[in-house]
Amino acid sequence: MTTTSDRVSKAPAQQASQRVSQSVFDGSRLRVVLLVDVYDGAQQQFLEAYESLCSQVASVPGHVSDQLCQSIENPSQWLITSEWESAPPFLTWVNSEEHVRMVEPLHSCVRDTRSLRFHIVRETGGPAVQTGPGKRRLQASPRIGDGLIRHALTFTVKPGSEDTVAKILAGYTSPEPRVDDTTRLCRTSLFMHGNRVVRAIEVRGDLLAALRHVARQPEVRAVEEAINPYLEQDRDLDDPESARLFFTRAALPAVHHVTTGQESPEAVRHALYYPAREGLGMRLAELLARQDEAAADDPRGPVLRSTIFQRDDVVMRLVDVRGALDSDPGPVLGLTDHGRAAELTALLDGEALGLDARALKDSTPADLLAVSRMDLVTDRQAPGA
Repeated sequence: MTTTSDRVSKAPAQQASQRVSQSVFDGSRLRVVLLVDVYDGAQQQFLEAYESLCSQVASVPGHVSDQLCQSIENPSQWLITSEWESAPPFLTWVNSEEHVRMVEPLHSCVRDTRSLRFHIVRETGGPAVQTGPGKRRLQASPRIGDGLIRHALTFTVKPGSEDTVAKILAGYTSPEPRVDDTTRLCRTSLFMHGNRVVRAIEVRGDLLAALRHVARQPEVRAVEEAINPYLEQDRDLDDPESARLFFTRAALPAVHHVTTGQESPEAVRHALYYPAREGLGMRLAELLARQDEAAADDPRGPVLRSTIFQRDDVVMRLVDVRGALDSDPGPVLGLTDHGRAAELTALLDGEALGLDARALKDSTPADLLAVSRMDLVTDRQAPGA
């Protein structure tokens, strides 16, 4: 099977940039580890639900194999491992409504889960690993991170409520940044584009622990309750299943991050919204990732850091820029030449940006910047972050 990653991202697959702290687009195989805590007495129910799920997952494009393991020390602890041809097919599936429906039978017998995703860098035994098309591939070299985990949430509010929601989201008291001895909230950036809200966070340590910490803070809970009447997707935060479904659908994972390795006291954070045509969100994110890596090689460019978030057909870039945003819109948008612009606009949903097909095709980088730029609601950094 030829994945989107094979077609679009051949250059990044050759050698992982030392400036890239995170990327799903190097084309190497993916190992997914799911830690599961099953309710006492529900082991057989869980096993039956898994067997039904397993038969469905086997037909998902990109899936290679999986294993189910039970702890020899605690029968309530289970481990599911799966292998995928590359990260994009897995992410496309795990972020889909199909996956939400598929795993529903597990919820009544599972107390807690934790999902971990890894590119395979080295392995021993088994068939020789080759790098040609269709062969089993390993990540070429380890990536150099900066110790931060990046994640985002996105949701839509009822049209006409945008100003009210923005005031609510801008006015809350920041939660305590320290989660525990190893985990700390570093930065929260919140933007809106029309009635779409995106909240991006940076965490040092354990992302899941940080998200749970934030959810328990009374000031955050008050804000979440205040915006409930304005959400397009109903939720009840007092109902664990309703809250879980909302935040599952709202998750907007970071799929690529690149930095030039430079710092500037004048850097300003911006967000850009790239709604993709149906089914092309991952391909659009890959294109932007490739162009971001190329732009990072220009030490004189305006973009110091860029993070790409993607789920389904929603793609967003968070960029730290030095200088005026409008002074050089091409690199800020992830565009380096006219050909790249044409490739990008072919993947965009012009209607979602308020452009008809002709206007989208003829749009300049300045035009695209004007319609994709998100409005800043709040950008908060923890002291010492």
